[in-house]
Parts: sequence; C-alpha cells; structure tokens
Amino acid sequence: MSNESRTALIGIIVENENSVEALNGLLHDYRRSIIGRMGVPHPQKEMSIISIAIEADQDTISALSGKLGALEGVSTKTIYSRG
Repeated sequence: MSNESRTALIGIIVENENSVEALNGLLHDYRRSIIGRMGVPHPQKEMSIISIAIEADQDTISALSGKLGALEGVSTKTIYSRG
C-alpha cells in the first residue's frame, strides 16, 4: 500500500463497556495521527457512538480500524476522502 497521507473518518459503535479501556489505549497509541474525536453516549441503548477524524497513511488507518473492530462489542467502519 501507499505511504501517501490520507484523511479518513472511523465510525465506532461500542456496545461492551468492558472494551472502553482498551479502546482508549489504542486511540492514545495513535494520537499523533488523530485530528479529532467526538463521542456521543446513547444511554437508552447502553452504547456509545464515537467518530475519529484521522490523517495518516492507509496502512496506519486500516491497522487502527482493524484493532478497534477486533475488540469485543466494538464495531467500526472507515470512510476515506477522495484525495
């Protein structure tokens, strides 16, 4: 894959509260690439919705998204800018 920098948005749904510490640890590990983060609790469904804006090469973005999605009760979807 290319080392060219990409801008992307990682959408995260957290349905297992026990995965939050590991999730935050991963976001800390990738903090140099993260542009911004917004989290919205959804108490009626006992879940959290998080969006991560990130600027990095595609391998880095894919690695973070994959690691997040591998956590129990965590789902992710990544969208990339065109350029």
